[in-house]
Amino acid sequence: MDDIWTCARQTRVMAAWVLHVDMDQFIAAVEVLRRPELAGLPVIVGGRGDPTERAVVSTASYEARAFGIGSGMPLKIAARKAPPDAVFLPVDHAAYEQASEDVMTALRALPGVVLEVIGWDECFLGIETDDPEATAREAQAAVLSATDLHCSVGIGDNKIRAKIATEFGKPRGIFRLTEANWFEVMGEKSTRDLWGVGPKVHKRLAAHGIGTVRELADSDAEELIREFGPKMGVWYHGLGSGLGPSVVDDTPWVARSHSRETTYQQNLTTPSEVEAAVRELAGHAFDDCAAEGRPVIRVHLKVRYAPFETKTFGRKLPEPATDREAVMAAAAALAATLDADREVRLLGVRAEMAMPETGDAVERTPVRGRI
Repeated sequence: MDDIWTCARQTRVMAAWVLHVDMDQFIAAVEVLRRPELAGLPVIVGGRGDPTERAVVSTASYEARAFGIGSGMPLKIAARKAPPDAVFLPVDHAAYEQASEDVMTALRALPGVVLEVIGWDECFLGIETDDPEATAREAQAAVLSATDLHCSVGIGDNKIRAKIATEFGKPRGIFRLTEANWFEVMGEKSTRDLWGVGPKVHKRLAAHGIGTVRELADSDAEELIREFGPKMGVWYHGLGSGLGPSVVDDTPWVARSHSRETTYQQNLTTPSEVEAAVRELAGHAFDDCAAEGRPVIRVHLKVRYAPFETKTFGRKLPEPATDREAVMAAAAALAATLDADREVRLLGVRAEMAMPETGDAVERTPVRGRI
């Protein structure tokens, strides 16, 4: 069996301190390293680097963010907001993956830390120390020495507080957020400033008269349970007080699924065009799964109708599939349920795999294009 599935759990600790290391404007910074002449300019990375095409911003430099340009924004809108000296660049996944690997390698070499990767450009460090700020400075220095890239570090007594603390340290800074100063720092902030509270949850909380972090902490837990269910209701109530896990785990992450997604420069206008596109995406997603030697158990389809309405569907397969055509057919069946009278600007297929039998792996969902 492949070594990735048989690897034993390496380190799992409840750390005295949790550090959240987050690279500053990571993708843009990597591009500026390759092109020093771009330093100080508004740099926007997305798609093929052509703002006339349909694609979204992957990242924007701080100079570009000053003009209201941010990740996920359509490139065409970014172009309208951008100043004349703005530079648009294509996405280069290989370069960012290499830079990410270099960052994590440098951090793993720090003495006495446990590292848990949570993204290309961020990770948690678990440490036992009386001076977490000193370790944070060591982490920044190690990353800078190895990559010439800068990072910010949030220090917390759990992952939630460490993650949120990083935003107060950006750029290139360090900030500590613990139970002792939680309400002083966060009490009057909007619930949108909490890690894990998106616009939809924020709106649902607001419907209950909960707009600030303090109000969330003081809210009726039973009311939240009725709104969000027994698991998430308790979670959101605790989030108001900054409660969260403090276990840092360096167990290798295992892919739960693989996705392929495409934004089409011209809308797909017929069911046959949509089916052909979905089958192609499903085939590529299956190939990614097959490379890991695991069967596909569920297929998800994402569609974005013109002008900009997005829906997602899923279907469990009758039995785990190791056949490419079976996965393509399942995706095509989902495509057949789409509104044939509406034009399609984006499609994505996600193939969810059976998890390995060992319980030591941590799930991860890598995406070539998000779904």
